Amino acid sequence: MTPTSARKPRLPALRQAPWLALTAALIAAPAAAALPDALQAEIQAWAQHQGLDESVHAGARVEVEPGPLDPRLRLAPCAKVDTYLPAGSRPWGRTRVGLRCIDGSTDWNVYLPVVVRLMAPALVLREAVMAGTELTAEQLVEQDVDWAERNDPPLTDAQAVQGQRLARSLPAGYAPRASDLRRREWFAAGARVRVTAVGQGFQVSTQGFALQRGLDGQTVRVRTEAGRIISGKAVGEGLVELEL
Repeated sequence: MTPTSARKPRLPALRQAPWLALTAALIAAPAAAALPDALQAEIQAWAQHQGLDESVHAGARVEVEPGPLDPRLRLAPCAKVDTYLPAGSRPWGRTRVGLRCIDGSTDWNVYLPVVVRLMAPALVLREAVMAGTELTAEQLVEQDVDWAERNDPPLTDAQAVQGQRLARSLPAGYAPRASDLRRREWFAAGARVRVTAVGQGFQVSTQGFALQRGLDGQTVRVRTEAGRIISGKAVGEGLVELEL
């Protein structure tokens, strides 16, 4: 689940009645004002639209927790309030929603803090695990977690995670991310490797010797048997892939 820097669409417009109720609530008790059900539903629908199919499967549950406005605010009544995502704000996680009066005796603009959670299944540690530990399927269980808590999504494939080592110690109940794992070392510097060049409709292989250790997904230099130095990605045990 990674937000982009592209311009985010505005929240859908709401009918006038919920906004009048919201404005009245803000004036009466701004520090503790809660979102009307209609507005919360709109934010949930909007968050669901912000790319869930790119980062979380369609079964994700969206939860919105509104925070308090500045208790010093005293807002004039407003017949129509426009909503928008302020520049630089994320569409989920700890963020804020802009509320702007566009039909009232006094123009005003405020920011409502909200927490948007995207709850969906992911892998969670059954118990605390120390740094350097090699993970096993028995140490992991699937539970609903908040995919929006961090920029990198939690891990979901127990088979792919099994055998990988932790880069740091993690507590029980934590949902590991790729950044919590050490990169798998496929081969050591000096090891004999096979280099495969992949192009459109063809594939060519040659042998060589790694000039660096091969960490999964990282670029490594290889000296071919003909003495040529080439670079490719470490993708498996003794395997380097070169895209043409």
